[in-house]
Amino acid sequence: MDDDSLEFWLKGPIPNVPGSLQPAAHALLQSEKELKEYTANFPKELLWAKASGRASVGFHMNHLTGVLDRLLTYAKGESLSPEQFNFLKQEGIFNLEVEVTDLQEQFSNKVEEALQLFKSIPENTLLEERRVGRKKLPTTVLGLLFHAAEHSQRHIGQLLVTVSVLKDRS
Repeated sequence: MDDDSLEFWLKGPIPNVPGSLQPAAHALLQSEKELKEYTANFPKELLWAKASGRASVGFHMNHLTGVLDRLLTYAKGESLSPEQFNFLKQEGIFNLEVEVTDLQEQFSNKVEEALQLFKSIPENTLLEERRVGRKKLPTTVLGLLFHAAEHSQRHIGQLLVTVSVLKDRS
């Protein structure tokens, strides 16, 4: 079996990522790989179409990037910027100018940023408290990074179903 057919969690540790963050790093890399696979040659004219009233492929692609960005910000102990709030408001708005490859690259860049953060975090700080959102809900650095990974995987699954239904219909 060639290495490209393996899921990331079976490829071994990612260099310089703390052991506690390996599962999250693997999940984000798997999400990035699957996003590219599932949206390869996806018709731009279907990017904002909805299947059964569910979110569009374009929304999922934007949302994956936006949530990952926001969770990384919170993990660093920072507040969201006006640009991040603006991105949040724009996640589901039709943008007929955007290309599928632009959305793929946007997520890939955010995954790379996440991996760089993972490499810089001392493992003994993962249980430090962090606050999320306007309500300042409690969590930890590890909780945020784990959620970033599982949230990405969840939306990749939803994206796959939406891509499949839309391609079957067209």
